[in-house]
Amino acid sequence: MKFLYDYFPILCFFIAYKLYGIYVATAVTMIASLLQLGVYWFAKKRLENLHLITFILIVILGSATLLFHNAIFIKWKPSVIYWVFAIFLLGSQYFGKKPLLYRFLGKRIELPDRIWKHVNFSWGIFFLLMGLLNLYVAYHYSTNVWVDFKLFGTLGLILLFTVTQVIYMSRHIKEQKKTT
Repeated sequence: MKFLYDYFPILCFFIAYKLYGIYVATAVTMIASLLQLGVYWFAKKRLENLHLITFILIVILGSATLLFHNAIFIKWKPSVIYWVFAIFLLGSQYFGKKPLLYRFLGKRIELPDRIWKHVNFSWGIFFLLMGLLNLYVAYHYSTNVWVDFKLFGTLGLILLFTVTQVIYMSRHIKEQKKTT
């Protein structure tokens, strides 16, 4: 269910684009992202940083898309988000005591420190490359191809990369010591 919730603005964008075009889809996504924030706030009395960062970027780049009537601004949004992820992940390799992924998952998964660093670094590079790939598709293919890639291509690549990371991590998971 959380997956659908997290992808709600993207799904709204995709449907609106297929029915009405890029500019209506951009406006719909801005509204959907605001609605996403509102529902989450109502349910949890807090906001997730990812949703907030995404909303801010959608408002800025979506407004530029609508104001200048140029779709390239909204096409940059996924790249900027991927690069923000990459900066935080790669930066955490050098700043702080533990990599960012360890801080999020370390209480649930026990791995050697070097494996956490490998996984964290891998995700940072992955998001850096995803940002570049998004721009390549945005500049070299039609908007229709970019929209399909944005939903299906990126989702497929993220799923494939996640599976490879889970397999890699599973080989290094430390056994939990049972206390009896």
